[in-house]
Amino acid sequence: MITGGTGFFGRSLVRRLLQAEHASIGGLPAYESERICVYSRGEAAQALMRAEFNDDPRLRWFIGDVRDKDRLRYAMESVEIVVHAAALKRVEVGVYNPTEMVKTNVIGAQNVIEAAIDAEVFKVLFVSTDKAVEPLNCYGATKLVAEKLFLNAQALAGETGPSFVAVRYGNVAGSTGSVIPTWRAALAQGKSFTITHPDATRFWLTAEQAVDLVLKALELPTGSLLVPELPAYRLGDLALALVQDTICHPTILHMLGADEKMHEALLSAHEPGGPRTSEHAPRLAIEELRAQLATI
Repeated sequence: MITGGTGFFGRSLVRRLLQAEHASIGGLPAYESERICVYSRGEAAQALMRAEFNDDPRLRWFIGDVRDKDRLRYAMESVEIVVHAAALKRVEVGVYNPTEMVKTNVIGAQNVIEAAIDAEVFKVLFVSTDKAVEPLNCYGATKLVAEKLFLNAQALAGETGPSFVAVRYGNVAGSTGSVIPTWRAALAQGKSFTITHPDATRFWLTAEQAVDLVLKALELPTGSLLVPELPAYRLGDLALALVQDTICHPTILHMLGADEKMHEALLSAHEPGGPRTSEHAPRLAIEELRAQLATI
């Protein structure tokens, strides 16, 4: 079962799971996906996804909110693995609607944990974010709390309960609401777009790499947090890579908000192996970015 299963990452994970048999997932024996439950709030998004996957009979569709523990418990019946990807992710949403972000990202995470325990799920994975590292905004803060809940959930589950793991990575390139589709839409209309700061750095991760990390994390023992080493890019370089592919040259507006960092981090100074920031990660050049953008 995938919460937030109609999102950019959820669709990528479903596509991979439907494609082939797997050596093993989450410590279970080798098998081909028998049933995949897509759990999300939006009926329109589910309808579009059903069409995208030609109404594959292995897919099951559950309209539901992670705020509803009873619905989660019902959807998890006979489920072996849960990937919890549902969240309110936009930073500005947390600025103006912090209580709603807490309800979804924190209380929703606790609901997933408790429903998984009640349903006797085998393994549960939480998808975290680099913004949970020394957070500046409500989104990062709620994801940090949710991450802590999952990594300590074994105390609730006991030795016979589900195994809980997490993976932490940056924004997936091309994901819904991220800068690549946003800037491309502006370019298509000949409009200006804003950049946090041209020298700000962010980690680079494709949807395929995100799926790889989730499948790898599912093999880890309970209480584990998988944090990958990722390359980074300058936002100014990404903008130039996009603009050079068009005849349009918009005005680029710089706007570093109080809720955004110049450089993201995957590990803090207080964590083993930290700090690991996008400022010091291997940097993708403009040519490399253009090549990557051609595939997204």
